Amino acid sequence: MRIWAYLCVLPVLLALSGCGIYSLSGATIEGKNINIHQFENKARNVVPSLATTMTTKIKSRILSQTGLKPVNKDDADYDISGDITAYDVTVTGAQSVQVATKNRLTISIKVTFKNRLNDKADFTQTFTRFSDFDASQILQNVEAALIEDIGNQLSDDIFNKAFVNW
Repeated sequence: MRIWAYLCVLPVLLALSGCGIYSLSGATIEGKNINIHQFENKARNVVPSLATTMTTKIKSRILSQTGLKPVNKDDADYDISGDITAYDVTVTGAQSVQVATKNRLTISIKVTFKNRLNDKADFTQTFTRFSDFDASQILQNVEAALIEDIGNQLSDDIFNKAFVNW
């Protein structure tokens, strides 16, 4: 029985080992390492932990899906840097002229991606995502959950642009 299991797994392993570039996430990864710089918060409204939170989310998403080794050197195969350019709360829904029903937290991040193995894949782009919350809620009470949600969306967008070639 054990021999049959090995015989079934062996062709799959041989097929994968023969491929130079592969990924189970749909990403095309040719390099071996990446330098992900700390994102800087340049938004008008500053949340002290936002830059660290966004950097960590982006780094976690990329490293968990690519197998790239994080390095702190300028000649890494891939290099990502950026700034948080917006952190804004706006009214999105109103019951009457003077009563807000929904508010929206919007976060924008300007990202510069360098692919030293393929210059055509380089980009600088601003990614923007938002999350709505009930106007009766105090922002500070829901802020962590909103940042978590928006951070996941932004890290997915940045990962997809850099590695999935959408």
